Amino acid sequence: MMLLDIEEKYGFTYPIIYKNLSLDGMLTVGEYGPDWYLTVYPKLKENPPLLLHSYDFELLDLNNVNEAIEELLDPEDYRQIKEEFKFIPFGQSGAGDHYCFFLNEENNGENPVVFVWHDANEVNYLAKNMQDFIFRMLLTDMSDQDIYNDVSDKEFKDNLDKVLKTHKKYLTDKQNDILQTIFNREIIDYEILLPKAKETKRGLLSDVELKKILVEIIPFDKMDASFEYSDN
Repeated sequence: MMLLDIEEKYGFTYPIIYKNLSLDGMLTVGEYGPDWYLTVYPKLKENPPLLLHSYDFELLDLNNVNEAIEELLDPEDYRQIKEEFKFIPFGQSGAGDHYCFFLNEENNGENPVVFVWHDANEVNYLAKNMQDFIFRMLLTDMSDQDIYNDVSDKEFKDNLDKVLKTHKKYLTDKQNDILQTIFNREIIDYEILLPKAKETKRGLLSDVELKKILVEIIPFDKMDASFEYSDN
């Protein structure tokens, strides 16, 4: 399928930035499968498509987008999403939650990006538009080196460097300046407070600074707010 097919079928218009991502090949990640990490990923990482290294984010190709929309609209779907809510997925988590454009609301003609949980009657606002969502995800990636899978400092910085190069044209000058400034820092260890414990993280900025930058650079009064998608 093509973007135009999805738009005509469901009666909406993708944001310009998403169309540009598609034209530039930034939405092409190959077919996920058992050998994807060994055969496809090594080729992609030299010129990373959209959010290739972002934690728990997988791009959906347009055929999968179509299937996901149909599932979310299906009155027999187990989630029982209210008929008035219109979500257009473009990515998913490993568990099957969806990153979506939320068509019910607009900010200066652009739809906010939300996270639709698959196993909880909840939707979280992530950003007021796609551009800010990309900035938020990249900044978050900078704060969270994957020490669980033993990603080295060098690999962490190399991956970020390549991602910043392919994503630069989709962000504002100010957003790019902030990301580049943080990229030039030394990696630090820091602690985050959990309800009953502390957890050590590693990255180029702490979770506290991350939140501060998001509020200052991509302000959105609904950021991280939630609502229920079903009456069940």
